[in-house]
Amino acid sequence: MPLFYPTIYRRRITDITVKDLRALGAQGLLLDIDNTLTTHDNPVLDERVRAWLDEMQKAGFLLTVVSNNRDERVRPFAEAIGLSFRARAAKPLPRGYRAAARSMGLSPRQCVAAGDQIFTDILGANLARMKSVLLEPIELESQQKFIVFKRQIERVLLGTRRARRRQEEDYRAK
Repeated sequence: MPLFYPTIYRRRITDITVKDLRALGAQGLLLDIDNTLTTHDNPVLDERVRAWLDEMQKAGFLLTVVSNNRDERVRPFAEAIGLSFRARAAKPLPRGYRAAARSMGLSPRQCVAAGDQIFTDILGANLARMKSVLLEPIELESQQKFIVFKRQIERVLLGTRRARRRQEEDYRAK
């Protein structure tokens, strides 16, 4: 079961602090797009997220987008915000994470992955031996049946005493 648990929990991407990342030993941050940086299929980035990205870069962290989406979705989004990217990352397989780390000149242990899904973002990061941050989705999907199904299973995992205790501790520590 530890493969399905993140290193820390945060509500939104903007709740991850420089202090959090330094405590995790991060030099690089791998970011999911949909329901992490912006809503599903939305090409626009919220100004608070843009300011957060700038803050992380000014603090010296390398940032890259890692997504299972196609190049047609990922490339214009990543280029618009000035980040490198890896499309069709095949999460939760670790190869996309490892390739993203290599492209930043880092080892997986120097990276932290952030995303909203346990069975892709968190599992993939853990399999790649990266630390991970589980975020609440910006908005719940209702049209994609498979994601809706996965969210139901995630609720069961997050409802366990261990997960709830870690989540509460992380939110309080913020």
